Order: sequence, then structure tokens, then C-alpha cells
Amino acid sequence: MNRSFKDRCQVTVTIEKEPPRQPAVLRLLEQSDAYAASLYPAESNHLVDVSTLEKPSVAFFVARHDGEVVGCCALVDAGDGTAEIKRMFVDPQARGLKIGRRLLEYIETHGRAAGLSAIRLETGIHQPEAIGLYRTAGYADIGPFGSYQPDPLSLFMEKKIA
Repeated sequence: MNRSFKDRCQVTVTIEKEPPRQPAVLRLLEQSDAYAASLYPAESNHLVDVSTLEKPSVAFFVARHDGEVVGCCALVDAGDGTAEIKRMFVDPQARGLKIGRRLLEYIETHGRAAGLSAIRLETGIHQPEAIGLYRTAGYADIGPFGSYQPDPLSLFMEKKIA
């Protein structure tokens, strides 16, 4: 992953819908779990497991940099015209390549094509980079949605896409 600036300008990044149950993705999800556990107590971690990511109502996307898995995210259809972003994570070694922004744009495009009216998310207050990404992309603060309860460590956001 150690590349010069010139090499970074010529990187190939792809994002595709892929199954979550593959070794490189599972390693990335384990990194995500460890990161979340380092920031929040268990009751404030709202991660979903791999079997949930395999459900028909979930579109799971994988970002690859020169063929290597470097990021992922899921879009969970709520069945009411909205969907929720889950398991958005970028390998720390790939940070700076705008993988998070690319994933976000990709899932928004997917959501529009699927006829969704809005995309929602829950993120933690100790993740300023993620919060900044979402706010820059037009996500606004909302109250808890779905089965979420108020949590002082959680931030809930939504973007209208229709």
C-alpha cells in the first residue's frame, strides 16, 4: 500500500456489489469491529454481523484499489422508501485515496436507481472524519430512527436523495 504520490494519482479504484463473506472482506470487518470497540462500549456499538449483510434487503459494496479490498459498506433497505448505511469502513492504509467519499457516492447512486427517497445512518460522536464526510456530502442531523434509541454516543443523519 506504500505508494508514491505519483503512483497514487494513477490508482485504479473499483466499487462493485459483492458478497461480504470473503476472506479479505471479513478481515476488513474485523478491523472495523476492533476500531468501534476501541471507541465505544458494547451497548453503543450498532454493528451488524455477516449473516445480516447477506440478507436480500442488503446491498453490500466492496471498494478495491488495484484489486485489493480497501473498503466496504452496506445499504440496508428499510422497506419504507429509505435505507440505512451500515458497515462503512476503509482500511487505514488506504486513507487519503477518497475511498469513503467514493463509496458514499456509489451507494447514493444505487439508492436513487432503487427508487429510495432518503438514506439514513447512525455513527458515533468520536468519529470526526466520518461525521465530516457525511456533513460535506449533505447529510443532516435527525433523531433516532427505526429501532434505535437515543444514545449520547450516537449521531443520526439523513440525506434526501429523491
